[in-house]
Amino acid sequence: MTQIAWEKPENTSEEAIRSGVQWKYLIGLIVLFIGIGYLIMQGTVSGARYFISVDELLNGDYVGKTVRISGAVIGESIRYDPQNLIIDFTIANIPNETKDLARALHEAVYDPKATRLAVHVRNQVKPDLLQNEAQAILTGKLGTDGVFYATEVLLKCPSRYEEIAPNQAIADPLARK
Repeated sequence: MTQIAWEKPENTSEEAIRSGVQWKYLIGLIVLFIGIGYLIMQGTVSGARYFISVDELLNGDYVGKTVRISGAVIGESIRYDPQNLIIDFTIANIPNETKDLARALHEAVYDPKATRLAVHVRNQVKPDLLQNEAQAILTGKLGTDGVFYATEVLLKCPSRYEEIAPNQAIADPLARK
């Protein structure tokens, strides 16, 4: 009978193999952490603000890019075609930072100097909250014709921003209705 014995080659040391494997893991982990850090930074930078103002949209390079904007709905400009599900209206610029949103919406609608933007929405039923002085948060693209083509419409009712004294809310919660 023949005996077969396996022997390790003499030119490969066990320490050299272990150090090579360790370096591969270390480089892999570094690449992984850099990738995760990059994704976190991109998410933080792009999601830092929920929307931009009408002024920022018109003064920036946003034509053809999907953005989310906010403005005050000008009630007299609302046009709705129920057969074709087309809504056209105009929004006015509201400041980014404001303490009293109801007042800011009202002032934006009635300020003739406020920047205005025409909005066009297709394939959507007219929302009940689409009314004068409502805050509109719109997702869509600014066309080369200066019209904002919205694909998503979120409206906030202006009456919800009316401030009430705390003692009135406790004494008669139905007094506002």
